[in-house]
Amino acid sequence: MTITVRFAPSPTGNIHIGNARTALINWIYARQNAGSFILRYDDTDKARSKQEYADGIARDLAWLGIKPDRVERQSERSEAHEAATQKLKDSGLLYACYETADELDRQRKRLAMRGLPPVYNRAGLSYNAEELAKFEDEGRKPHWRFLLPNHKGDPSQPERTEIHWDDLVRGPQTVDLASLSDPVLIREDGSWLYTLPSVVDDIDMGVTHIIRGDDHVTNTGVQIAIFEALGATAPGFGHHNLLTTASGEGLSKRLGSLSLQALAEDHYEPMAVASLATLIGTSGPVEAVATMDELISRFDIASVTKSAAKFDVSELDKLNAKLVHELSFGAVADRLTVAGAVGDEAFWLAVRGNLDKVEDAAFWWQKIENAAPQIDAEDTEFVQTAAGLLPAEPWDETTWGTWTAAVKEVTGRKGKGLFMPLRKALTGESHGPELAAILPLIGRERTLARLS
Repeated sequence: MTITVRFAPSPTGNIHIGNARTALINWIYARQNAGSFILRYDDTDKARSKQEYADGIARDLAWLGIKPDRVERQSERSEAHEAATQKLKDSGLLYACYETADELDRQRKRLAMRGLPPVYNRAGLSYNAEELAKFEDEGRKPHWRFLLPNHKGDPSQPERTEIHWDDLVRGPQTVDLASLSDPVLIREDGSWLYTLPSVVDDIDMGVTHIIRGDDHVTNTGVQIAIFEALGATAPGFGHHNLLTTASGEGLSKRLGSLSLQALAEDHYEPMAVASLATLIGTSGPVEAVATMDELISRFDIASVTKSAAKFDVSELDKLNAKLVHELSFGAVADRLTVAGAVGDEAFWLAVRGNLDKVEDAAFWWQKIENAAPQIDAEDTEFVQTAAGLLPAEPWDETTWGTWTAAVKEVTGRKGKGLFMPLRKALTGESHGPELAAILPLIGRERTLARLS
């Protein structure tokens, strides 16, 4: 059996870091098992689905390093969905219901007042001719519910019916179908909710494992019942914990700041995002991983914990900086040029240890090219003395040590009192890259000009 998983986003907006977690876990699981990863667009909602969002999802996954083995669109499979719908209707497992949203809400409230669970009463199975004629006169259109197999021949007498599965993440799970309402599979306008097309496509595409957020645990009991009603064996399931914001807020497409597009535009390294999105909320350490191959080897789906995990941008910043500090010049040369930092390898090696993001190098390039010196009044004479002791060129990384040794001997200054005035005069900043590395880049002529 070839392991086959799928990531099925709706192209109705930009995917966020929580969606990326699901995609990454699925993709890694497929790679760990020599399997196949399907990108399947859940685009049956014609009013909200847009090609620009589908293109954005493909772009964002590619940025992360995920290349699907197959790409599918649910909107192109309506014949299969229609056939499954008819099969369920013919078998009496899909039945028409005419209650309005307000009527259903009142039913739920009445049950709540009696201390009962808000389970649909299956009135749609017992309409008489007079009721049906009334609905037709009122112009009502039915929605269609799936009859859960939680009874022994009489749907009006549901009884405890347990669905069991061994979850890849959560271990043995049980859902009681008697505690659930028959799910709506088709809306009043005739369009499908995601459930039925998803099950049909999983069957036809040979999906062996469905890995998704743990907000779908209860849905799994329903979907297993639908798989079996269509004559299929349900795949394996895994429900990973969800990500929240640092403040504990649930993620949604409206949080544009945590969309993959926004993170890419903010110049985060894709492997920093992938590392945090995958390893957070596991029992292992959350570390910056430089390659997808390494991330694949580190991740164990069984290590995912049950509690929600907070995605903290400050933690992402730390991981990002660690990766940047280890990047070679060849890996960033083109990006430096685009950012306006046209220095060579010596420049990159001098500044990378002080960067949070690659594009921040442009700041230090400007400091080398054209810094505004800061010289405190009490340091003016000291700086002028230091200028008179500058060694002749050519300069290299030993020049700084030679020069400051001479300045120390003449002025008697040492430590911070020696180095800080020179740093501020040369770069206009009180902190930054090692001056031994950037002094040759500034050069003698510009150094003299800044010390004057």
